[in-house]
Amino acid sequence: MQKIAILYDASQAVLSTFDLDQVLERILNITRDYFRVRNVSVFLLEKGTQTLVARCHVGFTETPCNVRIPVGCGITGAALEQKRPIYSADISKDPRYISSGINHGSELAIPLIVKDEVLGVLDCQSERANAFNAEAVDLLTIFSTHASQALQNARLHSLERSRARQLEAINSIAQQMTVVLDLEELLVKVVSLIRTAFEIDHVSILLREGGDLVLRAHEGKLTPLLPKQGRIPAEIGPWNRILIGNKVIIEDDITCSRPFTGLFQETVSRMCISLVSFGQTLGVLVLDSAREKTFASGFEQTLESLADICATAILNAQHVERVRQLAYLDGLTGIFNRRFFEMRIVEEIERANRFDAKLSVVMLDIDQFKRLNDDFGHLLGDEVLRQVSSIFCDHLRKIDVVSRYGGEEFAILLPETGSQSAWQVAEKLRCFVEKREFPGVARPVTISAGTATFPDHGRTRDELVKAADAGLYAAKQAGRNCVQAAPVTCGASAQ
Repeated sequence: MQKIAILYDASQAVLSTFDLDQVLERILNITRDYFRVRNVSVFLLEKGTQTLVARCHVGFTETPCNVRIPVGCGITGAALEQKRPIYSADISKDPRYISSGINHGSELAIPLIVKDEVLGVLDCQSERANAFNAEAVDLLTIFSTHASQALQNARLHSLERSRARQLEAINSIAQQMTVVLDLEELLVKVVSLIRTAFEIDHVSILLREGGDLVLRAHEGKLTPLLPKQGRIPAEIGPWNRILIGNKVIIEDDITCSRPFTGLFQETVSRMCISLVSFGQTLGVLVLDSAREKTFASGFEQTLESLADICATAILNAQHVERVRQLAYLDGLTGIFNRRFFEMRIVEEIERANRFDAKLSVVMLDIDQFKRLNDDFGHLLGDEVLRQVSSIFCDHLRKIDVVSRYGGEEFAILLPETGSQSAWQVAEKLRCFVEKREFPGVARPVTISAGTATFPDHGRTRDELVKAADAGLYAAKQAGRNCVQAAPVTCGASAQ
């Protein structure tokens, strides 16, 4: 009767909490204090790898941390595989015993089972042979059923809490994404929020551009193999499959795939979720882990729902970005307009000032454009404007800013460019325009240009533009179809 009372008290104690760590601690302490077992370990089953992992222990002189035992190996693995207690009264005569470097005489391994599902193994060891009699084995086996239920309760409680946190995260992410309309800001926020909410090693967003996927944003602790804004062909690896219809692809071990298509050096497992909104596949949400089979836990449905929210937010941001771009584009030529130039020149001056860098401004206009319009008509005049704009864009760097300043006048920003280089750039453009044959225009079309450089000709927007205009005026006075740098006296007040 006393042993039944002890067993009842032990069972009540282990079932009185839903916290997994507390449950494990109580299993150890009860086994040690109630059943007088000095050395106890609880192994939990890692389902993805079918491996027992030592989760906690008590009484060992050497810490068996991170001990991993495959199913079927050793006395512990055999108990798990056979789903029954296994008692080895003298482990020195048991070929199944796996030595841990600690001298033991006997071992009792009891599987922790709930409804035929094995959760782990309660492993009891003694320095003495024949340390566990039949009654002790029976009592520990009965206790293990209550311990199993406590573990299951804790696991379910943890799962519910995890799902609740995920739902809260989805709600929070959805709310935050509705107020972010800048695409770059949105992408950075999305990867950060998802990584934090779901505790993933690395989160990335790839967006479609033509036949490629472009890495637009990523956050995590893994080492990138692709730079930000790096491109990968959409037809290789899993990308083609996910873009043509697969909503979710889970890869348990991509290190085995050839060719290797990982975005990060340490990636072992990966989940890819297509970003689809209103039937349009925008790209891929990629979750990377440095461990195998990380994404076999069943939360892909939650992440899929989150990906749908992200896709809609991205599509909205892309629409806003297109509208914003239209506000900064010249309707006739398709290049940037004066509004965009005024915004960017301030930004570039601030950057040049901060990093002690050079910045040049080129002001250009088409010589005698009014006469060209009068002689050949406005339609041909408009076509000349378009072709001249195209020449400028074709022969400048991506970081240079070409804008239509007004009428037949253009303004160009040349970051990281000094005075001499700016003059050479303007002269190159002048030559290209002079050599171009414009259909329907029976005479050569030429341009004049003036250049000014920060900080030589000024430190403010007004000073630089005024200096470049002075250079343009000098070019006109010199007979047109030439390039003149601003006089060094221009912007002297800023020196």
